[in-house]
Amino acid sequence: MKLALVLSTQPAQFKALALTGDLEANMARLAAWGYDGVELAIRDPALIDGEALLRIAEANGLNIVAIGTGQAWGEEGLSYTDPDPAVREAAIARTVAHLPFAAQSGAVLIIGLLRGILRPGVGRDQAMEWLIAALRHCCAQAARCNVRIALEPINRYETTLINTAAEGLALIEEVGAPNLGLLLDTFHMNIEEPNIEESIRACRGHIYHFHVADSNRWYPGAGHLDFASILKALYSTGYEGYISGEFMPLPDAATAAQRGLAHLRGLNI
Repeated sequence: MKLALVLSTQPAQFKALALTGDLEANMARLAAWGYDGVELAIRDPALIDGEALLRIAEANGLNIVAIGTGQAWGEEGLSYTDPDPAVREAAIARTVAHLPFAAQSGAVLIIGLLRGILRPGVGRDQAMEWLIAALRHCCAQAARCNVRIALEPINRYETTLINTAAEGLALIEEVGAPNLGLLLDTFHMNIEEPNIEESIRACRGHIYHFHVADSNRWYPGAGHLDFASILKALYSTGYEGYISGEFMPLPDAATAAQRGLAHLRGLNI
């Protein structure tokens, strides 16, 4: 089992981040605790030094496994489905700007809330048309760099577009890009999926990345999810990627990171 944790490269409002602050110190902590990789939440790639991030990760024996883009939505309101064409274009441009570092690091590029929500006055068909067009463009650009893009189904309380694994699969088929897959997240799946394990198995061959948080969005082991059963289902699909922790820093960041790691390492899978 290859385990990673989400770290943010910039300050953000998003709270489901176990560790914030000094990135170099936090990577060293992850390595010392026994993590294998790091997922980086990057709002704007123009504000990072990719070479330095790669050096820090390598010095700590960590792989950079995925890049989260959601802070462009949370901090700036960018999305593929905004009624303002300038905002939509900026969201697409921001996605493309991530590709050089994703290619350099070998990371999966995640599309979460950057896809947007249904805005007042915008019908679902129109929003989906914009979303599909944006993903086709971004996937075509990513293919030139050998980068894979993972769309994350997110629960109904956070977005009105693509809440379930089945909806994610349907979107992949509609977009028709061979480098577009899914990021499945146990927190969102616990809300939206009738059976988490069955939904995972239905996504066989399309799972590019995997997030873990327990039912309460605390670290794995702090809620009621059966992670042994969930991860057995995941590995039965042939998944060989990382299990990445994205959970609340509760009761505190270090405790959450270490307890989540210990719980997952202790599973009989």
